[in-house]
Amino acid sequence: MLEGRRIVLVEDDEIMGASLVQRLTLEGAEVQWHRQISRALPAIRTPRKSLDAVICDIRLPDGTGEELYDTLTRTSHPPPFLFITGQGGIDQAVRLIRSGAADYIAKPFDIAAFLTRLATIMRPRADQEMPPETGITAAARTVDRQVAEAAARDTPLLIRGAQGLGKLRLARRVHDLSERRAAPIVVCNAVRDRVGATELQSALAEVGEGTLVVVGIGDLDPAAQDSLMAALSAPPFRLIATLGLQGDDVAQGLRADLLSLLQSHEIVVPPLADRPDDAVWLAAQLFPGLNARRKVPLIGIAAVAEEAIRAHGWPGNGRELRARLMRAVEAAESGMVMTADLFPERAAEEAMRPLSEVRDAAEKAQILAALDRTQGQVGEAARLLRVSRTTLWEKMQKLGL
Repeated sequence: MLEGRRIVLVEDDEIMGASLVQRLTLEGAEVQWHRQISRALPAIRTPRKSLDAVICDIRLPDGTGEELYDTLTRTSHPPPFLFITGQGGIDQAVRLIRSGAADYIAKPFDIAAFLTRLATIMRPRADQEMPPETGITAAARTVDRQVAEAAARDTPLLIRGAQGLGKLRLARRVHDLSERRAAPIVVCNAVRDRVGATELQSALAEVGEGTLVVVGIGDLDPAAQDSLMAALSAPPFRLIATLGLQGDDVAQGLRADLLSLLQSHEIVVPPLADRPDDAVWLAAQLFPGLNARRKVPLIGIAAVAEEAIRAHGWPGNGRELRARLMRAVEAAESGMVMTADLFPERAAEEAMRPLSEVRDAAEKAQILAALDRTQGQVGEAARLLRVSRTTLWEKMQKLGL
């Protein structure tokens, strides 16, 4: 019933915690046990692998399960939560259910009933319900799942991410999977075009009961934002907007109430730098189409080139990868795409660099990525990098971090 499922348990009672871990493990689940909110929060917010459920006691030493859940829902779509509560906390548990939590169970409970409850709240596995579209990593599969879930709703949607991550493609996929797919999809590009109230009204007239996609909604003309908010009071259409990852969107001109409406349902696409396996996967997806243009087809992408793809930072994300691979396929002369074909500008320079310098640069990039993912928490970063806290501190000092 729970074979292969990944679960986080947040429980400070040693006896109950140990008992649940033992039983869940026997059922085939992979369990992370945390006794405090401060430990559980980063483990749930940025897991190494996608999570299937969180089992959480409501009363914890450094806060409540409700505070943990509320913190997570402000910035993400957490896994299904099954809350454990005493009789005195049932009102609080019911309030959590109304806020979006999956279920609760009151102490004392029968373990068989508990396992049934847990199995019921878990979503179908992403790898069983849909083919990979964004990538093969847990982060990419989460985006694919969120796209499918958004297609089943009809509320406004915000898709956030850096340039080159295919946000418009995701918006089109939400439309194609939704019940509005037979109606028009109209795209307003506020980044490329100066979209004012007149242009927006024209788009609204065209979209009818379809989907209106506003690319770069933070650049939408103020008068157009006013018109859009007025139309959203009783819309026949569905709004999907895209936005970058700027820190203060309101200060850049986006109405606070419009941003708040969009952020109620949000998909954040992680950068390709955080998903090296997805970069290799994407290159493999793009290669056949690009290779078909050659008079003499190539055999494939060399293993050393795949490692270079995995190690590159990809500031331009998927758009940069496609451009580099297109050029590499056209220029390749050895029968396979090699590292020098993908990165010709650095081939000569890297050939002259000492191995110690290359190693230091790679370690620095990995440490920075881990610290960014854990929001500067050195202990959690050390865990992700699989080194001791002391070792990480020493490396940070050596590299000037």
